[in-house]
Order: sequence, then structure tokens, then C-alpha cells
Amino acid sequence: MTSVLRDTRSLLAGTMRPVRACALAWVSTLVLGAGGLHPADVFASAAAHAEASGVAHTPRVAAVAPVDPAPGLADASDTTIQASLPATNRMSLSGSKPSAEPLQFAWLRDGRAQYWRIDSRGTVGDQLSTQAAQPLPATVETPLGSVWKLFVYGYLVDRGIATPDYNCTGGDPEEVYCCMTGGHIDRERALVQSCGLFFEPARLHIDAADWRKYWSAAGAPAWLRDLRALQPAQRVAVADLLAALQAMPARPREAASSTLISVLTSGRGEGTVALYGSLLRAKTWTMPDPARPGASIGGAAGWLADGSPVWLGGPGGSARVLAAAAPRIAPLLAQTIVPDDAACVVVDFFTRYPVREVLPVQGSAAVPDGPLTGAYRVGFANGNWLRIESRGELLLQSDPGVAPRIIGRFGMNDYIARVVEREGDARDEEAAKALAVAARSYVVQHGTRERGCFRIDDSSSTQRVLAHPASAGARRAADLTDALVLTGVPVQYHHDKAAAGQMSWLDAKAAAQRGLTFDAILARTWPQATLTSFESPLAGDCQPVAGAREWLQRNASLWARRLNDEPGYETPDLPAVCAVTDGRPYADAQRNRVYIHRLRSEDDRIALAHEYIHLAFQHHPRGLDEGFVERTARALIRSEATVQ
Repeated sequence: MTSVLRDTRSLLAGTMRPVRACALAWVSTLVLGAGGLHPADVFASAAAHAEASGVAHTPRVAAVAPVDPAPGLADASDTTIQASLPATNRMSLSGSKPSAEPLQFAWLRDGRAQYWRIDSRGTVGDQLSTQAAQPLPATVETPLGSVWKLFVYGYLVDRGIATPDYNCTGGDPEEVYCCMTGGHIDRERALVQSCGLFFEPARLHIDAADWRKYWSAAGAPAWLRDLRALQPAQRVAVADLLAALQAMPARPREAASSTLISVLTSGRGEGTVALYGSLLRAKTWTMPDPARPGASIGGAAGWLADGSPVWLGGPGGSARVLAAAAPRIAPLLAQTIVPDDAACVVVDFFTRYPVREVLPVQGSAAVPDGPLTGAYRVGFANGNWLRIESRGELLLQSDPGVAPRIIGRFGMNDYIARVVEREGDARDEEAAKALAVAARSYVVQHGTRERGCFRIDDSSSTQRVLAHPASAGARRAADLTDALVLTGVPVQYHHDKAAAGQMSWLDAKAAAQRGLTFDAILARTWPQATLTSFESPLAGDCQPVAGAREWLQRNASLWARRLNDEPGYETPDLPAVCAVTDGRPYADAQRNRVYIHRLRSEDDRIALAHEYIHLAFQHHPRGLDEGFVERTARALIRSEATVQ
């Protein structure tokens, strides 16, 4: 069982001071089944940290990430967990016993709406198959929940309606899902964070008649044509919801799809990108469970990477449902054929090695200029030969007095697969996916734009590319991370040399063999980066705290000498230090980050040390001991072992 520190971003009730009391959660990943720990079951404690500041505290955390806001859910957390509860005796999110409610999954593919249901207490082996699909019954219903915002988003995009940012004034408790008092939020972030206040039709002055005209022309179901029906509690047939998603025109659907990738990387589904890659582009939803007072139901609705509308529902909040469903629906998602025509890459091959001639594999007749189809031998000026293979994607171009050139034009994922296999390999899938993201980030950052394509050399000074089709494993790594890039940082990688901002391929393979997922591997090198779609307008979600990482770097080695003999201590990779946007300071080991408010006072320095210590003891029970963590942080800050 692999446990990691995971961001809960919870609001801790009963505390008044903004700096003290961290939000910490341990999440058991992919442990399912009756009597076992659920992936989203959490253990959290901030009592000692708050108590040390002399503040009354009621420990309360949300599961994995905050659930989607809905009317009547002033506190949207799934459960209250006592801070003193041992990690081996965690409660189910829906109470002391797991819910018997089923997980449900449906999609609309090739004109057929198909449906699966599975006992939510089943084992990981209970995977869904196309053979087990049923026709989707018209009686299966779902609340709209937060999915109504997705349709408003699509309408705004397609109509080209200007949308002013929502400004948080502190006058509405629902602003906790939007921004801090004095801040503001734009349209894309509002969709990812599920800020309903942004999408209120009255605030946006949406005309009900034009709304009806738009969705009627799109062939949407009757309920979607009525602006008044856009309420979280509105129940609709799942078949109608899938039809509504299918009805969204291509342009707003593509824009929404690109934005929704960030739901799994930094939004309400944060932490589940390791389970789904970028195949699922969905809006999460969580609502009160009418059958279980105090409990929730949740899920997601949107599209797969191939544009197929999907819906997911089950007991618990959206994060829990996403985690529980992933291993069961994996075989279905694996069938997704990711289109490779959304972006293109033009490659100038062999720029450092002049080509002398191109010949067929058999024979010595000169190959004419134009597209290459089949296998060829490339002779270089230095006397070497290389076999290449093309299905029309390579072009031979010869000009008088100039060495022949070979130019390739690829879809983005075809290009990325060729780089993965040329610069690494696909034997360790998580390492291959990390390399795919790094390679895609590199070409987006360094490729020139030319007639709608990225253009880049095939060279050891950039990144090398296979001159023949990549293996199925390399293409899978590219497809599973479709469109994902790191933003906010320059990206470099090397075969065996790690450095600041540079990933070592051999280190990535070793990390994958230790069980790290691709997003955690990336976070070891680029903790301050944001993982998102290169087609998304979203920028970085880590706002560095000025001077904090540099201060931490100066002190970490001093602290290591003092803590090295403590049982369970491991010097962590230097984390990014990001500004808290809501709630309390916390540590996020999966993304190698700590979140604090500022670095001005001794209290701030203690908060930073506190979260760093959580990372240093993340693999030991002491990492859960808030009393130990707080005492150690205070001792470090008030000792001579700290550079103030």
C-alpha cells in the first residue's frame, strides 16, 4: 500500500488565525474493497498546531480536495474525522460502514448510450468491459449538481460574450470556492474551481430568449433550453445529459475539454490525474444524498479525449468517486483512440549530420523528391548509413547546391511517442508518461510556430526523434498524457544528469520502479510547475511566496544535520513554496509543494518549517503526529541552526 501526503485545502472550523493549523491528509491510493481503506478515506490533524498558537480548534477536513459547492452545503466536506483517530482505524467517508450504493458509469459512443453499474465495495479486479454494457435505461437519473456551469461556459465561449472576473468581497460564503477576499477569478479558473457565483446567469446578463434559441438550434434536450432549469438540484435523465453534452457545438466543447483537463491536475479532482491521465475531461459534481442524511453523492460529467460524452456517479464526494471508479473503468478508457490532428509538429531531421543521398532498402536508384512511403537507407556525408521508414509523413527535399533534407510532419502525439522512444523507452509506463510530458513541454516552449505547427530540429541540442513509427507502448504514453505540459517553468531533461529544472531519465525510471506515478516524478524536478493542457488558457497555479524557497534552501541543510538521527527522517527534495489561496497552510507531497501565507514573521517561519517537516517524515508515522511536528518546527526556528 502506497500512502502519500495529499492537499486537502480544507477549511478548518473554529480557528481564527490564518497562519496556524495546517491541513494534512494521508491518502491510500488504489486500495479498494470491503473492509479495506478507500482511496479517498483520509486522516487529518491540525489540533496540536492550532493549540500551540493558543487557538481553539475543531479538526475538520475535506476528502482529498474540496467537493463541489451546492446550495445547502455550507460545509461541503464529506465527513468529520477526529484528529486523534489512528490511521489504521479510519472511517468511511459516508460513515462507519461503506455504502452499498453502486458506482455507475455511462457513455454515448457511436450513437449508442451504454451503461455499467458495479458494487462500490467491490475489488480492484471488478473491471468493466464492453461485453458487460447494458443499454442506458431512461429511468437512470442524476442531479445536475455543478455540471450546469459547464453549459453556461459553452454558451459564453460560442457566443463570444465578454465575461468580467468575479471579485470576492467577503460578502458571500460561497466565495470560498472562488477566491480570497479582495481577489478575483476568471472564467477558466471558475470552471475548474467550481465557482458558481461567476456563472450566475443574472450576473452575466444572459438573455433567456437567446439561450433558448442557441440550445434549440443545437438540438439540446428541452430542459437545457430553459435557463431557469439550470439548478444544481435539477434532476435529469442521464441519457438526456449525455445528449446535451453531445449537442454542445465543437468550438465550445474543445475549449471546455482543454480547460477541464485542469480539474484533475489542480481543481476539484486534484490528485486523480495519475489515475486517468488526460483521457477524462469532466466537470465534477457533489450533492447531498437524499437517502443518507449527512452523506453525499457525486461524480463527473464531460467528455473523453475522443469527444465521447461520459457520466459517472456514486456514493461520496466527487474526488472519492473518481478515485474509486478509476481501476474499474480503466479497460473502457483504454479503448479511447485519441485524435492526433489538433496540433502538428514539423521536424527538420538530421540537422547536425548532412545527408548525402537517400536510397531504397533494395537497389541503388536515387529516390525522387516528395513524400516518402516505405523503407529507405539514408547515407550521410560522414559515411554512416541509417534505415528510416515512412508512411507519407516524411518528405525528401533537394535543392541545387544544398544537401538533401528530410522533413517530417507529425501529429503532436505521434511526435511525442517518437521522442519518448528515441530519448528513453516505454518499459516503465509511469517514467515514459513523465518523459512524454517533458518532451511535449519542451517542444511547446522551444518550437517555433509556423503555419499552425510547432517546428523544431531533430538534434541532441533539442530533442531527438525516431525516423520510423514508434512502438505501441511509446504511443500509449503519449496518448495517456494527451496535451499535458508543465507551465510556469523552463523544462529540460537529460539521459543521466539531474540538475535544477532538469530531469534525469534514469532517475525517472528508478522513481517509477519505486512506485511513483508520472505526476509525482515530474513534481520532484519541477515542484512549482503547473500540469495542464498546452491548449488551455490557464496559467500556473503556484504563486511563489517571495524569498521563501531561497530561505528554505539556506536552512534545509542545517536542519538536516539536527534531524538526521531522528527515526523516520528523510531529507526531501527542495519543495516549491506557494501562496495559500484558501484555507490553511499545508503540505502536498505528491506535487512536492508546501503552501503558506507569507514569510515575514517568526510565526510564518514556523509555519513553513512545520510543513517542511511533514514532507521530511512523510513515510513515517511521526509525519502524522502534529505535536511532534509543531514542537520540532518551533525548536528549529528558535535554535542557532536556523538562518533568520
